[in-house]
Amino acid sequence: MKKILTSLALIGLVAAGTGAAGTWAIAAEEAHNAAAPTHFPIDEPKEMSWSFSGPFGTYDKGQLQRGLKVYKEVCSACHSMNLVAFRTLSDLGYSDAQIKSLAATYTIHDGPNDAGDMFDRPGKPSDHFPAPFANEEAAAASNGGAAPPDMSLLAKARGVERGFPRFVFDIFTQYAQGGPDYIHSLLTGYDQTPPAGMVIPEGTHYNPYFLSGVSLKMPKPLSDGQVTYDDGSPQTVDQYARDVSAFLMFAAEPHLEDRKKTGFRVMVFLLLLGALVYMTKRRVWADVAH
Repeated sequence: MKKILTSLALIGLVAAGTGAAGTWAIAAEEAHNAAAPTHFPIDEPKEMSWSFSGPFGTYDKGQLQRGLKVYKEVCSACHSMNLVAFRTLSDLGYSDAQIKSLAATYTIHDGPNDAGDMFDRPGKPSDHFPAPFANEEAAAASNGGAAPPDMSLLAKARGVERGFPRFVFDIFTQYAQGGPDYIHSLLTGYDQTPPAGMVIPEGTHYNPYFLSGVSLKMPKPLSDGQVTYDDGSPQTVDQYARDVSAFLMFAAEPHLEDRKKTGFRVMVFLLLLGALVYMTKRRVWADVAH
């Protein structure tokens, strides 16, 4: 009996040791994964509430105007918006005179003239937002070797893939805000501390929402009170990020409202057509024996 009890005790000790070792191994693996992630972004972007979301969503013109102000005073120092013309800002509620005045504040490098020379002139409503750098090489040289991306289509080009089953539900909810959600999370994700043991390359900044790695060259671009709002909206990083994300969505898809209106009309037409076709079929085949 004594031998049996001794054997059982030894088995228990071995089992306990194995369990502890397994727990330690799992904890060590989780710590390693946190310090050396294999998927990006590390944290999934937060799903925000936008006025333009859903099948009947519309742009908030006040928010778009604030977002334009954030772009002009902060983002335009590094990021171009080459595909956006000044005249499209009329959809934000600006008058023709206001657009002409805004465009004239920019200097456009144009030409050649009749003498074959390039020249500078004030901007016109038909011009596009000028780039802050002469070329991509100059942009990269001024930003630590990484050229800032053009923001014209950024809200449509960026976004995190949503796994099953969410992408199925997205078909019915008309979810198309992945870009603004990502941009907002990225702009507000700079103040987080990297996990212990994570190596952040020199000259880069940790951001768990960055789509291509643990850190990026761009330093934190926004801070509270940086941009003055005239409508009394909060002057916080979160509000700035919301507003500029919404504006970049407009820049990427200025005809979003028209598209949704047209889609709704098409769906109503198809439903009515389907009902008429069904009733016609019933009428035509009503007297035919089956």
